[in-house]
Amino acid sequence: MSIIKNYKHISSLINSLSKNTKLIVVTKNQDLDKINLIIKHGHRDFGENRVQEATIKWKSLLSEYKDLNLHLIGKLQSNKAKEAFNIFNYIHTLDNKKLAKIFSDLERNSGRQIKYFVQVNIGDEVQKNGIDVSQVKEFVRYCIFELKLEIIGLMCIPPISGDSNLYFSQLSKLANENNLKELSMGMSNDYVLALENGSTFVRVGSGIFSKKSN
Repeated sequence: MSIIKNYKHISSLINSLSKNTKLIVVTKNQDLDKINLIIKHGHRDFGENRVQEATIKWKSLLSEYKDLNLHLIGKLQSNKAKEAFNIFNYIHTLDNKKLAKIFSDLERNSGRQIKYFVQVNIGDEVQKNGIDVSQVKEFVRYCIFELKLEIIGLMCIPPISGDSNLYFSQLSKLANENNLKELSMGMSNDYVLALENGSTFVRVGSGIFSKKSN
């Protein structure tokens, strides 16, 4: 099965480059048969872009496999925050104070805590989501000290036409300046570069589910 072949290849490569990096298998638009192949192989960290799709797809799987970790890696609208809070273990796209306040209230009222990455608009792109680089320090402090959220790291999606290595290096430095240990960066086309810059979570979908092995 090419999916498992791809998965093993990428897992092995990641492990050879970093012992401290988690592979998030991105399963957006993938059916349950394909996802189950990887779950049965022992993998437990999966990423989804859309809350509604994730809720429908993962509800029964989360009941069956209690040790699964579900990561939201797509843009989150505030009206979907409660639904996201109830199903995801990690939010990689926290990018504004309104959303952060909603999560803080949800945690306080439920007693449940999840983990968050602050998404940074590392390339200062108008069309991209994320906190401006100059505002990262203030936003991180607000989330941690005022809202009591567990901010574990920073996340970015570098510009398609830019030098990913440069942006990954910049995000790594920014995380270090803010005493954050985790970095969510790197996808199917650039995860090796991300690993070389200290990424601790890489988000790979097409590299696993495509027919060709990487």
